[in-house]
Amino acid sequence: MSLRSTPVIPESITVHLGLPDQAAENVRVSFPDYIKNVASSEIYPSWPEASIRANILAQISYALNRVYTEFYRTQGYDFDITSTTQYDQMYIHGRDVFENISQIVDDIFNDYIVKQGNVQPFFAQYCNGTTSTCPGLSQWGTVDLAEQGLTPYEILQYYYGKDINLVFNAPVEDVLMSYPGRSLRLGSAGEEVRVIKRQLNRIAENYPAIPKIPELNGYFNRETEDAVRAFQRIFNLTQDGIVGKATWYKIKAIYNGVKRLNELYSEGITPEEVERFYPELLREGDRGKYVQEMQYILAVIAFFDDEIPLPPVNGVFDAKTRQSLEAFQRQYGLAPDGILGPKTRNQLLEVYRDTVANVPPNAVPDTSFLYPGRYVLRGMRGDDVRDLQNLINLAAETHDFIPSIAVDGIFGSKTEAAVRAIQQNEGLEVNGIVGPITWNRIGDLAKQSLEAK
Repeated sequence: MSLRSTPVIPESITVHLGLPDQAAENVRVSFPDYIKNVASSEIYPSWPEASIRANILAQISYALNRVYTEFYRTQGYDFDITSTTQYDQMYIHGRDVFENISQIVDDIFNDYIVKQGNVQPFFAQYCNGTTSTCPGLSQWGTVDLAEQGLTPYEILQYYYGKDINLVFNAPVEDVLMSYPGRSLRLGSAGEEVRVIKRQLNRIAENYPAIPKIPELNGYFNRETEDAVRAFQRIFNLTQDGIVGKATWYKIKAIYNGVKRLNELYSEGITPEEVERFYPELLREGDRGKYVQEMQYILAVIAFFDDEIPLPPVNGVFDAKTRQSLEAFQRQYGLAPDGILGPKTRNQLLEVYRDTVANVPPNAVPDTSFLYPGRYVLRGMRGDDVRDLQNLINLAAETHDFIPSIAVDGIFGSKTEAAVRAIQQNEGLEVNGIVGPITWNRIGDLAKQSLEAK
């Protein structure tokens, strides 16, 4: 599922009508209808209500665990769950459902089980308790417990332990796949990078040939690339250090495995592990550096596209910024909602890079003054670093606080020190990392030197 700190209830779920590898139809059904079908297929409407509710909560949690961990999608399948009890829960497409079960599901379909201290939906394993037994819940056993007067929660505690909680009234949303829709590589930044770093570090505890990444920030640096390459080598993927879709889902599959997220006894995921550092969406009224970075990217695109009005670059998501973003969305076939979500963010970066790569001759004095479309940071090499070093040296000609550096295309300690000096003097975040705002400010300082000549 998409990168969220709190799981949501999917509006719908894709069910494979057969065994995972079997050629069978996939059906997309609403999540409540899926649970109604499963409950009507697996339990009896004549059971005590407390028993029915306990079983339905287990079925909801089981299905949500499959969705949240992308259990089948990490294996390359295009569905969320199968229809067979050999692997999952019984789903009989097109069957009638029992009225009292339908009413109960409508009441509790967005409630689920968690282990205390965890955020992922609990893998609520269960069996019928007669022809098959398992370490989890016994469906027929819940009847006896309900007849003894136990509540649904007490029944679940009996089977799953005293350390379970129930989440009530979880939000219902269209659940997106977790893959961000673009490859992550050296210079990428965002919440997705933090996710990959955290997951690789946990995997490295079981696979020590993967080097630990020291800083769990949102910047894809050289250490991240080295860890990705080691992971790719171990799991027979192309060793390019780039997290494309195949590497993303392989990392997630191994992460799920080492933490046993699809098992009754799981290491679990704590709230601290899924805390967001980067906003999921940007909309009118927001403020800060992420808004300013978006405005800069949008402003460069708008400079070369008369259909898009120039936004301010001030870190305030105001009406003008929204209008500019809406125009961009219309121009590129996106829903013009004026909100920067994952699809718009990806499209914005793609268009920006294409724009910079195809700047018309004489449109700007020197394209090196334009941010290259990826963060530039320590450990990187190449033309982007060389352009940055040239700009720094040009700016240093008339600004004494900036040290001159060697132009060797290698982002080392001296280049980082120069970047930090500029950030410190200009009131920017002092991290030695060159994003669009820092690059633009260095460019402005360089232009001042040119004008002084």
